[in-house]
Amino acid sequence: MTWTPKLVALDIDGTILVPQPENGFSTDATTRAVREAIDRAYDSGAHVVLASGRAPLSMSTVLRHLDMPREKGSHVLAVASNGAVTFSFPPMKVVTEVTFDAREAVKAVLEHVPAAAVAIEEHGVGYRVNRHFPHGELEGEMILTPLEEMIAKEVSRVIIRDPESTSEDFVTLADKLGLQGTNYFIGWTAWLDLAPEGVSKASGLAEIADRLGVAREDVLAVGDGRNDIEMLEWAGRGVAMGQAPDEVKAAADDVTAHVEEDGLAVELNRWF
Repeated sequence: MTWTPKLVALDIDGTILVPQPENGFSTDATTRAVREAIDRAYDSGAHVVLASGRAPLSMSTVLRHLDMPREKGSHVLAVASNGAVTFSFPPMKVVTEVTFDAREAVKAVLEHVPAAAVAIEEHGVGYRVNRHFPHGELEGEMILTPLEEMIAKEVSRVIIRDPESTSEDFVTLADKLGLQGTNYFIGWTAWLDLAPEGVSKASGLAEIADRLGVAREDVLAVGDGRNDIEMLEWAGRGVAMGQAPDEVKAAADDVTAHVEEDGLAVELNRWF
């Protein structure tokens, strides 16, 4: 109990923000207990780093909500797009970006779910999409673009969304296809993120920790999704939220309370 984290890496949806059970979308505000716990960690001098599957544009909204950073003229670093992008804020500026050729992986998935919607991030703007996503799922502008044009050049992230499937359908499909040359993450709904091979929240967080001069042994990471597994395994202490799938809990050093029971605050209050 004498250990104090020097870097606190936090997932957003299902960790900082409470998802709505009917659709998985997060509420717009933190609970008082969670906000106060994050404030204590931040005010103690620890680096608080958000690590999310969200795009930088969407994450910037959450950083503003958390009043980060608070020192005039300073900036914070964050891991976006499941590790393919790191950026500084404010203003939103991409620091690192890893890209890959997504053509074969996208075509392989669409052979099985031909009606799926596909999105490619346009940093600071929104997304290029082959068809509109369900309302509220993507933040920013949606630019209708032919699929071949969208994947003609290397990208940092591809989202494939099929409202007619379930997340378990996508788990089965991803396992079946193998998706060679990519890393993939499956969301709360039938939402498949394709990323460059070897890229995850862990790789993005390692990049930021190195920039900040923090050893992995001094990193506390908290998350609830399958896209958090690598990060929880990499960090000195990885903690899964109480509602996390079993495979996420198995990858963690400890399990805290459910997001609806302020599980993040329970964990942060141990150290700050």
